[in-house]
Amino acid sequence: MSLDWQEGSSGRRVAIDGVLVIPDDAMVIVPIRNVVLFPGMILPLTISREQSVLAAQQAVKTERAVGILLQRNIEVEVPGPDDLGLVGTVANILRYVTLPDNTHVIVCQGLQRFRIVEYLQGYPFLVARIGRIDEPEMTDSQIEARIIQLRERALEVLQFLPQASQELQNAVKSIGQAGALADLVASVSELKVADRQRVLECVDLQRRLDVVLDCLLGRLEVLRLSRELDERTKANIDQRQREYLLREQLKSIQKELGEGDGGNSIEMETLRKAIAEAEMPEEVVKQANKELRRLERMSDGSGEYSMVRAYLDWLVELPWKEPEPDHIEIAEARRILDADHFGLEQIKKRIVEFLAVRKLNPSGHGPILCFVGPPGVGKTSLGQSIARALGRKFVRASLGGVHDEAEIRGHRRTYIGALPGNIIQAIRKAGSRGCVMMLDEIDKLGAGIQGDPSSALLEVLDPEQNNSFRDNYLALPYDLSRMLFITTANVLDNIPGPLRDRMEIIQLPGYTQEEKLEIARRYLVGRQLIQNGLREEQIEFTEPSLLAIIRDYTREAGVRSLEREIGAVCRRAAVNIAEGTIHALRVEASDLAAILGPGKYDNEVALRTGLAGVATGLAWTPVGGDILFIEASRTAGDGKLILTGQLGDVMKESAQAALTLVKTRAANLGIDAASFEKTNVHVHVPAGAIPKDGPSAGVAMFIALASLFVDRPVRNDTAMTGEVSLRGLVLPVGGIKDKVLAAMRAGIQRVLLPARNRRDLEEVPLQAKERLEFIFLENVDDAVRHAMRQ
Repeated sequence: MSLDWQEGSSGRRVAIDGVLVIPDDAMVIVPIRNVVLFPGMILPLTISREQSVLAAQQAVKTERAVGILLQRNIEVEVPGPDDLGLVGTVANILRYVTLPDNTHVIVCQGLQRFRIVEYLQGYPFLVARIGRIDEPEMTDSQIEARIIQLRERALEVLQFLPQASQELQNAVKSIGQAGALADLVASVSELKVADRQRVLECVDLQRRLDVVLDCLLGRLEVLRLSRELDERTKANIDQRQREYLLREQLKSIQKELGEGDGGNSIEMETLRKAIAEAEMPEEVVKQANKELRRLERMSDGSGEYSMVRAYLDWLVELPWKEPEPDHIEIAEARRILDADHFGLEQIKKRIVEFLAVRKLNPSGHGPILCFVGPPGVGKTSLGQSIARALGRKFVRASLGGVHDEAEIRGHRRTYIGALPGNIIQAIRKAGSRGCVMMLDEIDKLGAGIQGDPSSALLEVLDPEQNNSFRDNYLALPYDLSRMLFITTANVLDNIPGPLRDRMEIIQLPGYTQEEKLEIARRYLVGRQLIQNGLREEQIEFTEPSLLAIIRDYTREAGVRSLEREIGAVCRRAAVNIAEGTIHALRVEASDLAAILGPGKYDNEVALRTGLAGVATGLAWTPVGGDILFIEASRTAGDGKLILTGQLGDVMKESAQAALTLVKTRAANLGIDAASFEKTNVHVHVPAGAIPKDGPSAGVAMFIALASLFVDRPVRNDTAMTGEVSLRGLVLPVGGIKDKVLAAMRAGIQRVLLPARNRRDLEEVPLQAKERLEFIFLENVDDAVRHAMRQ
């Protein structure tokens, strides 16, 4: 064979006997516009440039693979090395087809990535030395997580692509190799060419997955917007066509009837008349007319039409007129309060004073009353009585659990379904700008990410500011100054300071046994007769039976449980009367066990305080006062103090202080000081499931410990409260009124109080003062002298 060597411009030999010779480490390069071929993919590629056709024919002739490279600048007709990417795909040409229009199509199968090392000169097409890039096969938890995320996102994208077949979706679900999955998804998801080339150039698996995920996220947003836009455009066109046809038909019908466009005109004229008659302020009238003009220009089928119409309805239906002056008769107000409530003399006195000031100064800004007390003592019904005495309408807004500022100020009209706040809604319901509004459970307000409703109430409850209250929905000032606000709460501690500062606090104590008896006679029995369908002659409660219900079946500050028990007796009577077994029932105390079951409460004071080391304390709770037993016991040990009963930090410190005080007064009490070092002391406060805290059990703890060590029991008719100091002083505490009433309910006869709490007895009801003996303590020696048996 004769050899005919030819040299290229670079001096390299490129042909033998006229046949092109390509080195083993080099490859024919075919530049392609707007297409990126990935390994594992099969794509038909159209080529028309002479250089590319020669390159493809050379590869087919020599049965060698070709390198498919993306042409960066599609404007260049004859691309050079600077116009091509650095990373491409090694591909086999499966088929070469020449079409009748002289277009050449090659069907290529991608094999693996390669990187350009250098281009070779002297060939009629592009030839380059390349470095093949092996596919990494590493895997870890990070890659596995990305594979799962990529598969889910890819399937979501394919749902938007009409040409995506079920076989393609199955392929995405079945491929488990990270690199193959990323290449497949990038190839079929219609990504931008630049994004596909970026994926092809990523060799690291984790980075390649991240790039594909990022590209898919952007592609998904575009596909969603495109579909939404297509659907909206189609719907709008259909709706417009339908509206046009309907309007034309309506015009035709109205023309035949001679009505013109009267229906809409009548509606607008009605609104215009209502605006004129509402006596709105000038600013509100201007806004209402502006919205009315907008409404006239709108189609009644548009979404905004209903929003504007609802807003105008609110403006028209709100009471803007000046309220009628109050007709206050002090004697009638007293009669109403006495008829509606038994007892509460101090409360009634303050309400009468409040009404008298309103009568003499109707335009004055009176205080905001806040009724504070346990549940069931009549806070809400007091507000209703005030409204009756004033001759005003009464509305109630419950604030319990409200944690959104919009509940007070309303929502802005930009939101669909927006409404004014509870204040404006209640005023519309009352139909008067001068109603009595009760804001119930103001201590149960919450706060969250939607704002703090207690802060929104600052403007509502401030007489200097609420004459121009702005609800977010109305976006107009509304005068609340003529309204009478009354609030209720169980606990003052939960009310923020600035809000509490705007209100006058009126404490409502619990009821005594005698007051509960009168309330049951006057109100509860009659109300339960009506609710259970009974007549007065069909059931009769004797006084001993009511007292037995109060004493043995209820223990509360209010009367709700008492009413429930009376209702249970009435229901039993209703059953017997309905069955015809009896015609009337007289309820005696001896009948209650058969109707209500055995008594729920016993006089446990005598049972618990019969032993040394047990004392009766008094506690305050949000639902009224209660008695508290302090039990102390000792065992052989090394001087430890054990505290149980779910005690808080303050109460634990009180127990430690009480024990120290007993040790310092051991000589006066006749206690051997050495016994403390050989004894473990255990202090327990029963009802262990209930958290307890506070310093007011200090005296009771001291007496219980002293009784334990001197082995003398505490009197079982005595209860005590007060904080102790290490000097032996008895310091004042709070909640005296509720504690005294709790002692009376529990059958206590003697109450030991700090001497500096003597002034608090003025608030204690007269019945309690008459039934209880009060002993005032300056120091713990007084407590020992009066509490322990001699």
